[in-house]
Amino acid sequence: MDLDFTPNEMMTIAAARALSNDDICFVGIGAPSAACNVARLTHAPDITLIYESGTIGTAPDILPLSIGDGELCDTAVTTVSVPEMFRYWLQGGRVTVGFLGAAQLDKFGNINTTVIGDYDNPSIRLPGGGGAPEIASSCGEIFITMKQTKRGMVEAIDFFTSFGHGAGGNAREKLGITTKGPSLLITDLAVWKPDLETREFTVTSLHPGVTLDRVQETCGWMVKCSADVETTVRPTELELTTLRDLQARTDAAHSGAAA
Repeated sequence: MDLDFTPNEMMTIAAARALSNDDICFVGIGAPSAACNVARLTHAPDITLIYESGTIGTAPDILPLSIGDGELCDTAVTTVSVPEMFRYWLQGGRVTVGFLGAAQLDKFGNINTTVIGDYDNPSIRLPGGGGAPEIASSCGEIFITMKQTKRGMVEAIDFFTSFGHGAGGNAREKLGITTKGPSLLITDLAVWKPDLETREFTVTSLHPGVTLDRVQETCGWMVKCSADVETTVRPTELELTTLRDLQARTDAAHSGAAA
Protein backbone atom coordinates (compact mmCIF):
# COMPACT_ATOMS: atom_id res chain seq x y z
CA MET A 1 0.00 0.00 0.00
CA ASP A 2 1.38 3.42 -0.99
CA LEU A 3 1.27 5.91 1.87
CA ASP A 4 1.04 9.67 1.52
CA PHE A 5 4.02 11.59 2.89
CA THR A 6 5.51 15.04 2.72
CA PRO A 7 8.90 15.98 1.23
CA ASN A 8 10.15 16.78 4.72
CA GLU A 9 9.06 13.36 5.99
CA MET A 10 10.85 11.69 3.08
CA MET A 11 14.00 13.65 3.87
CA THR A 12 13.93 12.76 7.56
CA ILE A 13 13.28 9.07 6.94
CA ALA A 14 15.91 8.81 4.20
CA ALA A 15 18.40 10.38 6.60
CA ALA A 16 17.42 8.00 9.39
CA ARG A 17 18.06 5.02 7.14
CA ALA A 18 21.69 6.06 6.69
CA LEU A 19 22.42 5.34 10.36
CA SER A 20 23.31 1.92 11.75
CA ASN A 21 22.93 0.20 15.09
CA ASP A 22 26.68 0.49 15.76
CA ASP A 23 26.99 4.22 15.11
CA ILE A 24 28.05 6.74 17.71
CA CYS A 25 26.39 9.86 16.38
CA PHE A 26 26.90 13.52 17.27
CA VAL A 27 23.46 15.03 16.72
CA GLY A 28 22.53 18.53 15.61
CA ILE A 29 19.26 20.17 16.68
CA GLY A 30 16.32 20.26 14.26
CA ALA A 31 16.09 17.94 11.26
CA PRO A 32 19.22 15.95 12.24
CA SER A 33 17.72 15.27 15.67
CA ALA A 34 14.48 14.01 14.14
CA ALA A 35 16.33 11.68 11.76
CA CYS A 36 18.60 10.27 14.45
CA ASN A 37 15.74 9.55 16.83
CA VAL A 38 13.62 7.92 14.12
CA ALA A 39 16.59 5.61 13.48
CA ARG A 40 16.82 4.85 17.21
CA LEU A 41 13.10 4.08 17.42
CA THR A 42 13.06 1.82 14.34
CA HIS A 43 16.01 -0.11 12.88
CA ALA A 44 18.86 1.09 15.13
CA PRO A 45 17.76 0.74 18.78
CA ASP A 46 21.35 0.47 20.04
CA ILE A 47 22.69 3.58 18.30
CA THR A 48 24.49 5.95 20.68
CA LEU A 49 23.26 9.53 20.35
CA ILE A 50 25.48 12.33 21.67
CA TYR A 51 24.48 15.97 21.96
CA GLU A 52 26.81 18.94 22.32
CA SER A 53 25.81 19.66 25.93
CA GLY A 54 27.56 16.46 27.03
CA THR A 55 24.73 13.92 27.06
CA ILE A 56 25.77 10.44 25.95
CA GLY A 57 23.38 7.63 25.00
CA THR A 58 20.38 9.92 25.23
CA ALA A 59 16.94 8.57 24.28
CA PRO A 60 14.53 11.51 24.30
CA ASP A 61 10.80 10.89 24.16
CA ILE A 62 10.37 14.27 22.49
CA LEU A 63 12.65 16.27 20.21
CA PRO A 64 14.76 18.83 22.13
CA LEU A 65 14.36 22.55 21.55
CA SER A 66 18.09 23.07 22.09
CA ILE A 67 21.17 21.24 23.33
CA GLY A 68 20.26 22.51 26.81
CA ASP A 69 16.85 20.83 26.83
CA GLY A 70 16.39 18.88 30.07
CA GLU A 71 14.91 15.95 28.13
CA LEU A 72 18.41 15.09 26.86
CA CYS A 73 20.04 14.87 30.29
CA ASP A 74 17.05 13.13 31.84
CA THR A 75 17.18 10.29 29.32
CA ALA A 76 20.95 9.98 28.86
CA VAL A 77 23.10 7.10 30.06
CA THR A 78 25.51 9.71 31.39
CA THR A 79 26.30 13.39 31.06
CA VAL A 80 29.88 14.66 30.90
CA SER A 81 31.36 18.14 30.85
CA VAL A 82 31.54 19.96 27.53
CA PRO A 83 35.37 19.98 27.57
CA GLU A 84 35.38 16.20 28.05
CA MET A 85 32.78 15.80 25.33
CA PHE A 86 34.91 17.64 22.79
CA ARG A 87 38.41 16.68 23.85
CA TYR A 88 37.92 13.01 24.76
CA TRP A 89 34.92 11.88 22.73
CA LEU A 90 34.96 14.08 19.63
CA GLN A 91 38.61 14.99 19.11
CA GLY A 92 39.59 11.57 20.41
CA GLY A 93 38.05 9.98 17.32
CA ARG A 94 35.28 8.16 19.19
CA VAL A 95 32.35 9.51 17.14
CA THR A 96 31.53 7.76 13.87
CA VAL A 97 28.96 10.17 12.40
CA GLY A 98 28.24 13.87 12.81
CA PHE A 99 24.76 14.94 11.68
CA LEU A 100 24.55 18.62 10.72
CA GLY A 101 22.21 21.12 9.09
CA ALA A 102 23.18 24.25 7.15
CA ALA A 103 21.96 27.75 6.36
CA GLN A 104 24.22 27.83 3.30
CA LEU A 105 25.91 24.87 1.65
CA ASP A 106 28.15 24.64 -1.41
CA LYS A 107 28.72 21.68 -3.73
CA PHE A 108 31.76 20.53 -1.76
CA GLY A 109 29.89 20.28 1.54
CA ASN A 110 31.25 23.47 3.11
CA ILE A 111 28.73 24.91 5.58
CA ASN A 112 27.85 28.46 6.60
CA THR A 113 25.82 29.08 9.76
CA THR A 114 27.45 32.41 10.69
CA VAL A 115 26.39 35.31 8.43
CA ILE A 116 24.67 36.05 5.14
CA GLY A 117 26.55 38.74 3.28
CA ASP A 118 29.74 40.50 4.33
CA TYR A 119 30.96 39.43 7.78
CA ASP A 120 31.42 42.99 9.04
CA ASN A 121 28.12 44.24 7.63
CA PRO A 122 25.88 41.18 7.10
CA SER A 123 22.30 41.23 5.87
CA ILE A 124 21.57 38.39 8.30
CA ARG A 125 23.53 37.28 11.34
CA LEU A 126 22.99 33.58 11.99
CA PRO A 127 23.34 31.60 15.25
CA GLY A 128 26.98 30.71 14.52
CA GLY A 129 28.96 27.51 14.52
CA GLY A 130 28.70 26.26 18.08
CA GLY A 131 30.43 22.90 18.00
CA ALA A 132 29.80 22.31 14.29
CA PRO A 133 33.32 23.26 13.09
CA GLU A 134 34.86 20.65 15.41
CA ILE A 135 32.20 18.10 14.52
CA ALA A 136 32.91 18.62 10.80
CA SER A 137 36.61 17.93 11.22
CA SER A 138 36.68 15.30 13.97
CA CYS A 139 33.75 12.91 13.33
CA GLY A 140 34.46 9.87 11.18
CA GLU A 141 32.10 11.22 8.53
CA ILE A 142 29.44 13.90 8.18
CA PHE A 143 25.80 13.60 7.09
CA ILE A 144 23.95 16.81 6.16
CA THR A 145 20.20 17.41 5.94
CA MET A 146 18.55 20.53 4.53
CA LYS A 147 15.63 21.72 2.43
CA GLN A 148 16.58 22.59 -1.13
CA THR A 149 16.47 26.28 -2.07
CA LYS A 150 18.71 28.42 -4.24
CA ARG A 151 19.22 30.65 -1.22
CA GLY A 152 20.57 27.72 0.80
CA MET A 153 22.42 25.64 -1.79
CA VAL A 154 24.81 28.15 -3.30
CA GLU A 155 27.79 28.25 -5.63
CA ALA A 156 29.89 29.98 -2.97
CA ILE A 157 29.05 30.30 0.72
CA ASP A 158 29.44 33.71 2.37
CA PHE A 159 31.42 32.38 5.35
CA PHE A 160 33.23 29.12 6.13
CA THR A 161 31.76 27.97 9.44
CA SER A 162 32.34 24.23 9.02
CA PHE A 163 34.89 22.88 6.58
CA GLY A 164 33.69 20.23 4.15
CA HIS A 165 35.89 19.38 1.18
CA GLY A 166 37.16 22.93 0.63
CA ALA A 167 37.65 23.49 -3.08
CA GLY A 168 37.37 19.77 -3.73
CA GLY A 169 39.78 16.94 -4.37
CA ASN A 170 42.16 16.23 -1.48
CA ALA A 171 41.68 19.58 0.26
CA ARG A 172 41.10 17.93 3.64
CA GLU A 173 44.21 15.80 3.33
CA LYS A 174 46.31 18.87 2.50
CA LEU A 175 45.21 20.43 5.77
CA GLY A 176 46.04 17.30 7.74
CA ILE A 177 42.39 16.37 8.36
CA THR A 178 42.17 12.58 8.39
CA THR A 179 38.40 12.10 8.67
CA LYS A 180 36.13 11.55 5.65
CA GLY A 181 34.17 14.79 5.87
CA PRO A 182 30.73 15.16 4.24
CA SER A 183 29.81 11.78 2.78
CA LEU A 184 26.04 12.18 2.46
CA LEU A 185 23.58 14.99 1.76
CA ILE A 186 19.87 14.32 2.15
CA THR A 187 17.45 17.01 1.00
CA ASP A 188 13.69 17.07 0.65
CA LEU A 189 14.13 16.19 -3.03
CA ALA A 190 17.11 13.86 -3.36
CA VAL A 191 20.03 11.95 -1.90
CA TRP A 192 23.51 13.19 -2.81
CA LYS A 193 26.98 11.68 -2.37
CA PRO A 194 30.40 13.20 -3.13
CA ASP A 195 32.22 12.19 -6.30
CA LEU A 196 35.17 10.01 -5.36
CA GLU A 197 37.70 12.25 -7.12
CA THR A 198 36.33 15.80 -7.21
CA ARG A 199 34.36 15.46 -3.92
CA GLU A 200 31.50 17.43 -5.50
CA PHE A 201 28.06 16.34 -4.32
CA THR A 202 26.21 14.40 -7.03
CA VAL A 203 22.63 13.14 -7.08
CA THR A 204 22.42 9.39 -6.52
CA SER A 205 18.70 9.07 -5.75
CA LEU A 206 15.59 11.12 -6.48
CA HIS A 207 12.72 10.98 -4.02
CA PRO A 208 9.44 9.56 -5.42
CA GLY A 209 7.79 11.95 -7.89
CA VAL A 210 10.78 14.30 -8.04
CA THR A 211 12.39 15.19 -11.38
CA LEU A 212 15.96 16.23 -12.04
CA ASP A 213 14.61 19.53 -13.41
CA ARG A 214 13.02 20.22 -10.02
CA VAL A 215 16.31 19.50 -8.28
CA GLN A 216 18.13 21.92 -10.58
CA GLU A 217 15.50 24.63 -10.11
CA THR A 218 16.14 24.63 -6.37
CA CYS A 219 19.93 24.40 -6.45
CA GLY A 220 22.40 27.24 -6.94
CA TRP A 221 25.08 25.20 -8.73
CA MET A 222 24.99 23.07 -11.86
CA VAL A 223 23.73 19.70 -10.67
CA LYS A 224 25.61 16.53 -11.58
CA CYS A 225 24.25 12.99 -11.32
CA SER A 226 25.71 9.55 -10.81
CA ALA A 227 25.68 7.14 -13.74
CA ASP A 228 22.56 5.34 -12.50
CA VAL A 229 20.24 7.55 -10.47
CA GLU A 230 17.82 5.52 -8.38
CA THR A 231 14.44 6.31 -6.83
CA THR A 232 14.44 6.60 -3.05
CA VAL A 233 12.43 3.86 -1.39
CA ARG A 234 9.13 5.24 -0.14
CA PRO A 235 8.59 5.51 3.63
CA THR A 236 7.12 2.46 5.30
CA GLU A 237 4.13 2.57 7.62
CA LEU A 238 6.42 1.96 10.61
CA GLU A 239 8.76 4.79 9.63
CA LEU A 240 5.95 7.27 9.06
CA THR A 241 4.09 6.33 12.22
CA THR A 242 7.25 6.58 14.30
CA LEU A 243 8.12 10.01 12.92
CA ARG A 244 4.60 11.40 13.23
CA ASP A 245 4.15 10.08 16.78
CA LEU A 246 7.49 11.61 17.76
CA GLN A 247 6.48 14.98 16.30
CA ALA A 248 3.04 14.82 17.92
CA ARG A 249 4.58 14.18 21.36
CA THR A 250 7.01 17.02 20.75
CA ASP A 251 4.28 19.47 19.71
CA ALA A 252 2.15 18.53 22.73
CA ALA A 253 5.03 18.94 25.16
CA HIS A 254 6.19 22.25 23.75
CA SER A 255 2.68 23.67 23.68
CA GLY A 256 2.09 22.65 27.27
CA ALA A 257 -0.62 20.13 26.39
CA ALA A 258 -0.72 16.66 27.89
CA ALA A 259 0.92 14.05 25.69
